[in-house]
Amino acid sequence: MGYNLLEALNVRVVGSGDRYLVLAHGFGTDQSVWQRILPLFTPSFRIILYDLVCAGSVNPDHFDFTRYTTLDPYVDDLLNILQALGVERCAYVGHSVSAMIGILASIRRPQLFSKLILIGASPRFLNDEDYHGGFEEGEIEKVFSAMEANYEAWVNGFAPLAVGADVPTAVREFSRTLFNMRPDISLFVSRTVFNSDLRGVLGLVRVPCCVIQTARDVSVPASVAEYLRTHLGGRTTVEILRTEGHLPHLTAPALLAQVLRRALAR
Repeated sequence: MGYNLLEALNVRVVGSGDRYLVLAHGFGTDQSVWQRILPLFTPSFRIILYDLVCAGSVNPDHFDFTRYTTLDPYVDDLLNILQALGVERCAYVGHSVSAMIGILASIRRPQLFSKLILIGASPRFLNDEDYHGGFEEGEIEKVFSAMEANYEAWVNGFAPLAVGADVPTAVREFSRTLFNMRPDISLFVSRTVFNSDLRGVLGLVRVPCCVIQTARDVSVPASVAEYLRTHLGGRTTVEILRTEGHLPHLTAPALLAQVLRRALAR
């Protein structure tokens, strides 16, 4: 790979528990997005944090446009991190695109994961004949055009929509990490995510899953959580958070932590 993966992706292990817990952030954020819930879990778990290669906190030279064309190389990164740390079993919390990365990783290495907790997860963002992903192709193309034309204006419009709830600090925080991303990388990753379709592999998951969805999320319709529940191969539960938006770890950390604790105890 030509570089130290643990260093490059800012891997940290914190906490004093005897079980491993991975917290994996979604598009447009980095590991700092977990800071509000982290102290609640460090006494019980050894928590593994890392940044996706596309995050603004990672040296953009590490982002290989010829390699990261699908979600599979992100899965490679996750599995290589866990191997380098000597982790043989862990619980995994993935937000948004990292929920999908966790699903793919568990298909490859089912014995490695005791549980998947999937926050704001979607196997497919585009609508299809018998599937409501939330977006028409034309809408997505408009998003890409807006990102390309004026990234700053796009962030200023998108951040409050994604956050959803009336929490100005969360909008500022999400805007900060979006602005940290290099615009060309942000656009490239957006295309990769929106063009992904994992519906066909959901049945291959054997690990127990908990899908966490907010009551209203502009990025993921409520019907997607139910789709995951009925199509994931492992025993799956759904938790609906009584809050809005795509980033409950920023807007309602105490509420999310409560549900996470319950999911991890099952």
